[in-house]
Amino acid sequence: MTDEAYMDRALELAREALEAGEVPVGCVIVWEDGRIVGEGRNRREEDGDALGHAELAAIRMACGTVGGWRLHKAVMYVTLEPCPMCAGAIVNARIPVVRYGAKDEGMGACGSVLNLFEEGFGHRPRLYRGPREAECAQVMRDFFTKLREK
Repeated sequence: MTDEAYMDRALELAREALEAGEVPVGCVIVWEDGRIVGEGRNRREEDGDALGHAELAAIRMACGTVGGWRLHKAVMYVTLEPCPMCAGAIVNARIPVVRYGAKDEGMGACGSVLNLFEEGFGHRPRLYRGPREAECAQVMRDFFTKLREK
């Protein structure tokens, strides 16, 4: 599969979150052999849990799939720039590459507000914006349009 195909799956998960009334974020974690080992979508409202972020769900699933907490052979694809909590989890899971779609000017911790990956932590993931940046941003706009209509 291609980077675009993995981000397409993350977008599917984001649209599921949108339909459920959640902030539409989807995340896929891919192992070095191309297998999707973890995926998740936002579930904060559904679960009443501040930790219900897509990235955390995907990391949890990936750890279970690979049988350990070190995700050092993985790439994360996420539709929205990770927040500080999720960026910290990415560092702690040792994920080496993160690809995100839309920027998050309010909470983004990978360049928009600050970049935790540039700090002095022992692990510094490589960060790429895209693919599917426009599509990821449109899903977010659709969410806020729907929210205003209510």
